[in-house]
Amino acid sequence: MIVGTLAKITGPVVVADGMTGTKMYDVVRVGHAGLMGEVIRLEGDLATIQVYEDTSGLLIGEPVESTAGPLMLELGPGLLSSIYDGIQRPLPVIAEQTNSDFIARGTVVAALDHEKEWEFTPTVEVGQEVVAGDVLGTVPESATILHRVMVPPGLRGKVTKIVPAGSYTVKDVIVVLDGEHEIRMSQWWPVREGRPYVRKLDPTTPFLTGMRILDTFFPIALGGNAIIPGGFGTGKTVTQQSLAKWADVDIIIYVGCGERGNEMTEVLKEFPELEDPRTGNPLMERTVLVANTSNMPVAAREASIYTGVTLAEYYRDQGYSVAMMADSTSRWGEALREVSGRLEEMPGEEGYPAYLATRLAAFYERSGRVEALGSDKRVGSVTMVGAVSPPGGDMSEPMTQNSLRVSGAFWALDTSLAHRRHFPAISWTKSYTLFLGQVRTWFEEEVADDWAEVRERAMFILQKETELQEIVQLVGPDALPETEKIILEVARMLREDFLQQFAFDDVDAYCPPKKAYWLLKTVLGFYDQATQAMSRGVSLRQIMQLPLRDEIASLKTTPHEEALERMPKLVEQLADEIAGIEVL
Repeated sequence: MIVGTLAKITGPVVVADGMTGTKMYDVVRVGHAGLMGEVIRLEGDLATIQVYEDTSGLLIGEPVESTAGPLMLELGPGLLSSIYDGIQRPLPVIAEQTNSDFIARGTVVAALDHEKEWEFTPTVEVGQEVVAGDVLGTVPESATILHRVMVPPGLRGKVTKIVPAGSYTVKDVIVVLDGEHEIRMSQWWPVREGRPYVRKLDPTTPFLTGMRILDTFFPIALGGNAIIPGGFGTGKTVTQQSLAKWADVDIIIYVGCGERGNEMTEVLKEFPELEDPRTGNPLMERTVLVANTSNMPVAAREASIYTGVTLAEYYRDQGYSVAMMADSTSRWGEALREVSGRLEEMPGEEGYPAYLATRLAAFYERSGRVEALGSDKRVGSVTMVGAVSPPGGDMSEPMTQNSLRVSGAFWALDTSLAHRRHFPAISWTKSYTLFLGQVRTWFEEEVADDWAEVRERAMFILQKETELQEIVQLVGPDALPETEKIILEVARMLREDFLQQFAFDDVDAYCPPKKAYWLLKTVLGFYDQATQAMSRGVSLRQIMQLPLRDEIASLKTTPHEEALERMPKLVEQLADEIAGIEVL
């Protein structure tokens, strides 16, 4: 056991003397209170430690004890529905045990309930050879998620003992390999090390969100990653909460990294009450919350991101599709900046550490769709969506720019759209995706073979509107010819009847990709017929007075099956009615 003494205290960073033999990222207990910390620099027998708890009251000379191991998570049945802080301490359990809303310094509580019994069903037999990742048995963790108890990475051998089906705790030995390796339902894994897999697979299946602008214009693939940058009040948190509720994945890991306490409180209150649209059960049954608010210690904020992605990788290895929401990575970057400043490192742009880009790349690299370890060739994925909070909405600041370089999609929130009450306030002129070519085949096979063509035509009209608006601001709309006025009208229909989506409407909160396609098809059908009619002398005013135009506007709030049945007929009806307009 390595025991040193405190030599220097600088906020969340302390220096301990006499720590010879300690390794980088070893977890230590600081002071008589046993505060949890992590070694982040070694110089001779001096160890610099970032402390995950409030360091006020510490005194020079207090003992510092090394645990001789890195920060690790306990992984096993019971993770789902849990609410943890940044270092996997269960907040509801601490609140119940201490009868307090605040975490006392030095608190140590097991991440999983070691007393609760789970129904374990073995899937291997004595004498069977198993390798890392093989499923030894299953546990029904929730009504929809079957927890697969796996051989930990690095182990293999012959099963010499396995318990019969029955009730066991996570600490009970359920399997013994080669007569010596005991395996329990829970296992440990270091947070800063990505869990191993066989190989990464090409991301070809879209990450469906139910939000029309994302699924149609800027889709990402399962196993991809995206960032949502935007100024205050543009809807980053609401967008991520909508993604958490509606995204077509099995597990949700929601990390509140340094966000304000009131925003995280809203998540903590709403998620247990939300109904899972896929099953009708509470959404929390397939969700893990990592709550690390802005008033919690800065160092724990830095760890919370790694805690979240390690939990996501664990369920990925079981063969599940996992979505990880990080709200927000800017607060994580601020934590890196503060710790770097305490270490007196040479600062980079705007005071951020010079290694900011490297840390971001290493984090986003842990997303992906993979073939997991094991003989059964399970496929799982981790899809990451990180919110970025640039000060004043300035997208040129380092956190946004470095995130841009390593992420596959840029869902830019626009303050002007938010002020006009256009939600989701995602800009169709600033946003982009790099996954379009990879998911295009899926959309053409599952939705419509002309899906890409319809999308491109709609994007062209919206971009053309942006150009025409500049002319309108200079000379007024009356100076435009009729053929360009119709573009402005159709673009307005696209904005109001397609891009705008009501998150609190029972029908419009989620839009399947087929309905989104037909909505676009209907609006574009109106545009084509109107253009043809205007070429034979029909005025724009006559066309815009058609009652069917109002019916197009109501389609997005029409129940999905009813709308899908109505839209193909509506396209034909539009053609007949517009063709029947007489030239005045």
